Amino acid sequence: MQSPSENDTKADRPGLAEALAYARPGDVVAVWRLDRLGRSLPDLVRIVGELEKAGIGFESVTEKIETGTAAGRLVFHVFAALAEFERNITRERTLAGLAAARARGRSGGRPGIAPEKLAALEALAADPKKKPGEICKALGISRATFYKYAPDRAKETTNAAMREARGGNLKSFDSVGALMVDLHAED
Repeated sequence: MQSPSENDTKADRPGLAEALAYARPGDVVAVWRLDRLGRSLPDLVRIVGELEKAGIGFESVTEKIETGTAAGRLVFHVFAALAEFERNITRERTLAGLAAARARGRSGGRPGIAPEKLAALEALAADPKKKPGEICKALGISRATFYKYAPDRAKETTNAAMREARGGNLKSFDSVGALMVDLHAED
């Protein structure tokens, strides 16, 4: 049994594609819930139809649906319609909640850093002699926050740490993290 867990709302789901490609006639593709297989009723019906044509069974564990019988196919279609309805209701409620929050002047996400603290962070981060840990402690922020607002220091800190770990043979550390080490450096 495969679980298509990568960003489940995307149409391109490699885990599902792999499971369907692996299935052979006589196999049964089992999913935890109907909404794990397809995102809409037509999508569910299409996938189960393709499985049926290929001689592959389908089973939904939570809803206890097996499409190997006429009664199972009937229950599948009823539950598929209910699953799509539930998903649409959830989406509508979420959108309504977000709209109501925006109307009250609220915005989503984590709160940003206070402007005064940001100015202090920028001033302290400009001094390469100040260590990130000292700055974080002084401002009462996490290292993640420090590096979010001082990304250049992240690169400098990484280069220094790698240089130390490599015994000084590190020439540079580029933005994608590739190390360039001078293998001919004198010891």
